[in-house]
Amino acid sequence: MEFRRITNLPPYVFTIINNLKIQARHDGADVVDLGFGNPDIPSPSIAVDKLAEAAHNARNHRYSLSRGLPKLREAVADMYRRNWGVELDPETQVTNTIGSKEGFSHLMWVLLDRGDAAIVPSPSYPIHIFGPLFAGADVREVPMRSQQVIDDQQYADEFFANLTAAYKLGWPRPRVLVVSFPHNPTGATVDRAFMQRVVDFCREREMVVVHDFAYADVGFQGYTPPSILEADGAMECAVELYSMTKGFSMAGWRIAFLVGSAPVVQALVKLKSYLDYGTFQPIQIAATVAMNEAADYPREVCATYESRRDALVDGLARIGWQIPKARGSMFVWAPIPEAYREMDSVAFCSHLVRDCNVALSPGSGFGPGGEGFVRFALIENEQRIAQAVRNLRNGLTRLTA
Repeated sequence: MEFRRITNLPPYVFTIINNLKIQARHDGADVVDLGFGNPDIPSPSIAVDKLAEAAHNARNHRYSLSRGLPKLREAVADMYRRNWGVELDPETQVTNTIGSKEGFSHLMWVLLDRGDAAIVPSPSYPIHIFGPLFAGADVREVPMRSQQVIDDQQYADEFFANLTAAYKLGWPRPRVLVVSFPHNPTGATVDRAFMQRVVDFCREREMVVVHDFAYADVGFQGYTPPSILEADGAMECAVELYSMTKGFSMAGWRIAFLVGSAPVVQALVKLKSYLDYGTFQPIQIAATVAMNEAADYPREVCATYESRRDALVDGLARIGWQIPKARGSMFVWAPIPEAYREMDSVAFCSHLVRDCNVALSPGSGFGPGGEGFVRFALIENEQRIAQAVRNLRNGLTRLTA
């Protein structure tokens, strides 16, 4: 039997490293896993308590609203007003999604069809590349790198030069631009002026820009990630995915939202009305309480990630692996050390599992632009991070030779 939609999917390279990690642990090795970005910080206790309470109410066991309970959507609008000064209509400009990955994938079905084109940075979170492909569209890639090595203005000028070139490449003209800042995997961050340029670019070309704001709450050193909806004219062309996975550490709850341009949001609402009955209602109730009554929780989570980032990057510097400190996200994006550059990223990560008992994500898993890099996820406490650094010091003998 032929499965045409998935026949040409490449091997999911992360499974190669994961299988090596599982085997090593089976053999008794203590592997420090900094690969899969699965948050380890507990969810807000007030949300957990409300979930348990709501789950005991049989009325909440029935089908819910696909677009989210009214109070949930109002809580999202209130949060956007508090955090970014953005006004949203809960009825037309906010809808619930079952995690941002589900929301993004189905949004691509709404925005793209066979023969259309989308522009996506590379490297990128894999679904940003494959979501448009699943919808039948072509993907044009824009090179993405961490801007820590250059100033913000130079970074922006370089990005928009590449973006313009990608837009002009071939026919048809792209209908969608996908961006995500703070960026996974590179950790790149931008300012409000950058977001304004994105919105202006897309308005001039009648494109829709989709901003995956997964790390909205994870900014370091006083940096606050901007919402694209802060830009003038954004409501004409922009939508944003906000997830409770990172800031509220509610990864397994699968609770996220699409907000912004009302026509685009309502188009997704229409599609999802055919596909699902929404998130389990007790989860929606608990998420509402978290946003309303634990609004400071993301600051605590952010401080934890910043401390872990410092522990990791400072530790790596001491063993000769120099990496700039990103201003956002829960990841550290690192070039493969020069002494090991004859290896591709999968081979290097395999070496780290076997010889260092450390699991990382190979850069090639984030698209062709990720080759030559690895990604550390800040999902272990500082003691385990210190253990990982010691393991790397002992196993990467060429760094200290």
